[in-house]
Amino acid sequence: MKTLAELTDTNDPAITLVREWAAASPHPCEILAPPETRDQTLLALQVTTHSVLGAVAYETGGLLVDHGWLRLLGAGHPRLARSLPSWNEGRAHGFYLVADDVVGGFFALNGGGLGPDFRKVFYFAPDTLRWESTDLEFSQFVMWAMTEKLQGYYESFRWSSWREDIKALHGDQTLFVFPPLWTKERDLEGGYREPFTAAECWDIQMDFVAQIDGPASATEPQRHGDTEKQFRV
Repeated sequence: MKTLAELTDTNDPAITLVREWAAASPHPCEILAPPETRDQTLLALQVTTHSVLGAVAYETGGLLVDHGWLRLLGAGHPRLARSLPSWNEGRAHGFYLVADDVVGGFFALNGGGLGPDFRKVFYFAPDTLRWESTDLEFSQFVMWAMTEKLQGYYESFRWSSWREDIKALHGDQTLFVFPPLWTKERDLEGGYREPFTAAECWDIQMDFVAQIDGPASATEPQRHGDTEKQFRV
């Protein structure tokens, strides 16, 4: 197990890149200050701050992207209390959760449990209830999140008043949408939306999958090819 001194890169930390990407983003990207407990987060991850994952885990309390629509987890903050280690405890089974969005989508690094794209970021899509490979490594995913590609990707998930509606939403909350996004009756504009905790949303999504297809299908990856939802950098 590496020590904190071995994990902290003071000569070339990747947080410089993250800050540059955030500053150049066409939409707001707020970098939350890290807590005093950030040492424990980095030690738990065993990833150096030379990497983007290590930098986010150690140098930030998390990131709120595009008015908080997308939340990238870090060491924790009052506005995004879930740290990377705490959020993955009891949930990480062959993957590592790193981000989520307000409509119940979850992003995870594949540790082998989501298919052959090892160490690539996968998205659990609330409209298909399946894991989809983004074909992006974590650093590419963070950069992608701070480009105009993010808004294009989420175009079909947004309604006219989404910015106003998520203002009061905490970073540890998602919106329960009814009818669910994976049904033919989905109605983002006129449907029912209520805040849920991210933990409740995760449990509900996994329970939906287990009821529909059986427990094993919750981690079965799915590819969509060249559809409107693409991850390109």
